[in-house]
Amino acid sequence: MQDEIYGLVLAGGKSSRMQTDKAALQYHANISQQTFLYKLLKNYCSKTFISCRQDQVNQLQPDEIFITDENKYEGPLNGILSAHHSFQDKAWLVVAVDLPHISDKTIEVLLSEREPLKMATVYATQASGMPEPLIAIWEPAALVEAEKYIQEGNRCPRKFLYGQDIKTIFPENDIELFNANYYTDYLEAKNRMASP
Repeated sequence: MQDEIYGLVLAGGKSSRMQTDKAALQYHANISQQTFLYKLLKNYCSKTFISCRQDQVNQLQPDEIFITDENKYEGPLNGILSAHHSFQDKAWLVVAVDLPHISDKTIEVLLSEREPLKMATVYATQASGMPEPLIAIWEPAALVEAEKYIQEGNRCPRKFLYGQDIKTIFPENDIELFNANYYTDYLEAKNRMASP
């Protein structure tokens, strides 16, 4: 348990490409992806929250703690910065709901490889080497700089991380970071998980 790290499940995206709420999709038996990730992060973080839109609050489980998006900014940094504004001295272990293959091992490796003096500790695929900002530990200093970056009219958290002193780590298999944006991606991930 890492006392200074809070967990954040990013569930507030509009899911326009999926055409159904990604947070409510079920990859693991009869449990939504946001609840699965919430329970997962609770095992490793001193506090865990779901980052969501106001209209999603009534879909949460009674024991799920949430931070509603402030809607100051567009894009995924909106949810991360909303959480940062609530607890400015905390590092955030961030996981997005569109990453269906995240497991205990994914989180354990991320935590064990964390370098708090870097701006962030971030997964990247071996194929691209590009940082995946939505499966990462963001240090407080990084979020201060990310807010300046977004206030300058930028949106992309990946481009922000390119210019920062970060630690990049790689999964054993890139499929761990598979991103399900479309319904066909959801079906592909479900089929993969059902295979022995």
